Amino acid sequence: MSTQESNPLGPLAPLVGTWEGGAGTDVAPAEPNRKETATSHYRERMTFEPIGLVDNHEQRLCGLRYLTVAWRTGQADAFHQDTGYWLWDAKNEQVMRCFVVPRGVTVLAGGKAAAKATEFDLLAERGAPVFGVCSSPFLDEQFRTVRFTMKVRILGADRFSYEEDTELEIPGQPRFHHTDGNTLQRVPD
Repeated sequence: MSTQESNPLGPLAPLVGTWEGGAGTDVAPAEPNRKETATSHYRERMTFEPIGLVDNHEQRLCGLRYLTVAWRTGQADAFHQDTGYWLWDAKNEQVMRCFVVPRGVTVLAGGKAAAKATEFDLLAERGAPVFGVCSSPFLDEQFRTVRFTMKVRILGADRFSYEEDTELEIPGQPRFHHTDGNTLQRVPD
């Protein structure tokens, strides 16, 4: 039996389920002065559901549909959501995250990972023919995403963490590193 058949989700398998984390840190441009930095703490909930096999002719992928919702600490309304798919290409040992943020951004990030990896990195860059970023006209003009990186660490059966860095070009200032990170705990079924 091949690795793909015995573990079709590869390094994504531990993520199946629902996760929550209450110690997230978001560093973003401040409102209304974009030249200042705002740091806020947040809680979030992520849900990962298997979608089964996806055949692209001779390419075979397996994946997870996911949804992330985040709330600033002490606030009832969500300040961030994203949804999409995490995909595993066993033959090429490649992890991909394709997602949409309802502010007008889509990202397809990818990176190499072994089937049993407990850490992996993803990358997407504006203008790249593969693993790229696309934004709405407003965001491209005012908060252009030029690079997205993410590090995922599986910390056993019931915890994982991530760190994201979204590099932004904001008119009249140096590149801004909008960062997010959190450690999440599996929610019992």
